[in-house]
This record gives sequence, C-alpha cells and structure tokens, in this order.
Amino acid sequence: MIKLKAVEPKGDCRLLLRFSDGTAGTCDFAPFIEANTEMTAPLRDPQAFAQYYVELGALAWPNGFDLSAESLHRQLQEAGDLHRDAEAA
Repeated sequence: MIKLKAVEPKGDCRLLLRFSDGTAGTCDFAPFIEANTEMTAPLRDPQAFAQYYVELGALAWPNGFDLSAESLHRQLQEAGDLHRDAEAA
C-alpha cells in the first residue's frame, strides 16, 4: 500500500508529492480546483489551498477534501511524471 510521506509547495496549485515507495512527482491541482465542486471551490483561495496536510498517508485539507496516495501515485505514473526520489531512498 502506497502512502504519502511528504508534500512540498512548488508554486501556484502545484505540490511535490513524496511517496513511501521511494518515488516522487509534482502534481498540478488546478484541474481539481477548476472543477469547482463543493469540496474543491474553497481551494481557489491560495491561503486555503496552502493548508494541505498528510493524514493517514493521504493528502487532505481542513474542509474535508482528501485524495488517496494511491490515486495520486497512479495519476502521476500515467502522466509520466512519477520518478525515483533520491531524497526518499
């Protein structure tokens, strides 16, 4: 089971995600925010977006929006944006 170990801001709506399997990738969350759903609309505010945290290996925000590490890992892998993370080794 893949878990999220660490998250770092990379500007705008992008976050560098480090996973428990030693991989990492930068994910652009603009598409989630642009979906403008009840859960993602508050993240349009940069201060609200910046309140992300890791909870039980998933990426979460205080408003209850969360994304599993496995789905983020898969999304990055399918996009070709997942790489071995030298810092995670």
